[in-house]
Amino acid sequence: MTIVVNNGKPYIFLTMTCNPLWSEISSELQNQQTPQDRPDLLTRIFREKFEQLKEDVVNKGVIRKVISYIYLTKFQKHGLPHVHMLLILDNNDKLLYPQDYDSIGRAEIPNKEEEPQLHEVVLKHMIHGPCRTLNPSSPCMKRNQCQKRFPKYFLEETRQGNDSYPQYKRHFDEPISINRNVTVDNRWVVPYNPWLLLKYDCDINVEVCSSIKSIKYLYKYVYKGPNRVAMEIHKGPIIDEVQQYLDARWICAPKTLWRIFRFIIYRMNPVIERLQIHIPN
Repeated sequence: MTIVVNNGKPYIFLTMTCNPLWSEISSELQNQQTPQDRPDLLTRIFREKFEQLKEDVVNKGVIRKVISYIYLTKFQKHGLPHVHMLLILDNNDKLLYPQDYDSIGRAEIPNKEEEPQLHEVVLKHMIHGPCRTLNPSSPCMKRNQCQKRFPKYFLEETRQGNDSYPQYKRHFDEPISINRNVTVDNRWVVPYNPWLLLKYDCDINVEVCSSIKSIKYLYKYVYKGPNRVAMEIHKGPIIDEVQQYLDARWICAPKTLWRIFRFIIYRMNPVIERLQIHIPN
């Protein structure tokens, strides 16, 4: 909260997820190997890609001029590392109106004839789910509802939403087939920045956020600790529930290597140091 008090609330929420099909990874695999067999490659290359992205976004200002940032590295259940990043912008570059939102992000499938490469990358990385009736068993589904609120609505222009995030422009379009059983349209597109998506060829979600709730979301992951599971080990007919209870920590291979390589999990800039004050008695 010290950063927010001094520099203002964050305006951009960026999420980057490792792409196991990056050429830097696939070119190093031996015969019969898959990316999951080389968590060291996943870890090192994702970290290098993120350092490049941080250079582009923070130092070069490819989106807007950034004066402060916070980021946190997380690891999915199937092992892919990804980063949540909050960007606080300079006063002259803050995003105040829907036209400003459109200048850094889009939520539509590009025209295949006009932008063929972007069209392909959006369909590959930036389509949510699908879920609901198309896939009721999707991980985002809870009580028959999508937790991410997909599919969205068709809109002629971008609007300021009622919560922390805007409602992006999504023109009505003809559904596009992405496999034999699934067709999608603009309602299923996750917001993205075209320049970053083309350069890094991975899932990079770039959204405008207009509330300090996003900082609360990030700090929840910083302080909640590792994922855990409670297990019972049965030995014989008599079970002592106290003795047999084991609190197990869940760690995937890329997270283990991230720690072994001593890569940074969490960072704030500028750095805030809390000074302890000891009062007599």
